[in-house]
Parts: sequence; C-alpha cells; structure tokens
Amino acid sequence: MKKIVALLIAAGVSMAANAAPETYVLDAAHTAPRFEYSHFGYSNQVSRFDKTEGKIVIDKAAKTGSVDVTIDTKSVNTGFPLFNTHIQGADFLDTAKFPAITYKSTKVNFAGDKVASVDGNLTIKGITKPVTLTVTSFQCMPHPMLKKDACGANAVAKILRSDFNAGKYAPHVGDEVTLTFAIEAIKE
Repeated sequence: MKKIVALLIAAGVSMAANAAPETYVLDAAHTAPRFEYSHFGYSNQVSRFDKTEGKIVIDKAAKTGSVDVTIDTKSVNTGFPLFNTHIQGADFLDTAKFPAITYKSTKVNFAGDKVASVDGNLTIKGITKPVTLTVTSFQCMPHPMLKKDACGANAVAKILRSDFNAGKYAPHVGDEVTLTFAIEAIKE
C-alpha cells in the first residue's frame, strides 16, 4: 500500500511539474514583425522591424499563456534609408516621441494543444486598441542546436493605421495594414 501511495504522490508531482507555465524569450535573430499595405493600388509594399524583444508564457496543461512584445520603432526597415526616415516621421510612427510599439495579451486561446489566437492590446503612438492575432502555425519542441526547448509561431492581424494617428495619404496609400509576425522564442 505504501508503494502505491508513493507512486501516486510521485505521479502527482510529475504532473504538477508538467502543468507549470513555461517562459520563452524571443530570439531576436528569428523574430520578424512585418507590415504590408497597398501603395496607391499599384502594389502591396512589405516592410519590417529589425529589433524586437519580449516574452511568451505558455501553460499547455491549463491552456493559458501570455505574450508581451516590444518593437523598436526606429528599427523600421523598408529597404531604403530615406524611406525609413520618412516612416519614422511624425505623420507615421513618430519615433522621436514614441520609440516603441507594444503588444500585451489579455488572453491566449487554444485549439487542442496549440495556440490558435491571442487577444491583446496593441499600442502605437501612445494609442492602444484591442487586436486579435490569428496564429497560423505554432510549434514547440527541443531546439536541435541550442539543446533547449523552443517555440515558434506565425501570426497575422489587420489594423487601420488611421486608428493609431498614422493615416496620412489614406485612402490612396492603404489605410488597412496587414501585420505579420514570425516568432521564435527559447525557453528560459
């Protein structure tokens, strides 16, 4: 009987350890926030930010988690230095006053064992709006090179830049912006 109780206690401890939230730190070299918009209807332009930091917490057993990401607005990369300066100006990102874009989750939604979407608050130029990220892929597994657990995800959302006081030239330059996030994070 003592052996059975000891096994049950050990199993309970083991399950509790597996149910604990796990924290992952964004891998800046493999995290790429991008934005896409229509340029006068001629083409869709795609740009990115080169500096992002943050943490993701996942509790797979409880099906909960959190996302806290900060994007350096001065790291905007359109592919052209002169246009980077234009996008950093007061009419768009106003990086002198607002050096960061933040996204803080309010709820992480699961479909089975995988994250399906994240509800949260996006702050651009000091204006905060609720934004849901639809997760199009999500994978956690041991990283083959780092020998640590890692998670990766792709997520997408649409916003109106005019909602964030960045609507100059709309509607000629598209007001609707598609946000795409390729994220990789390493377990702490």
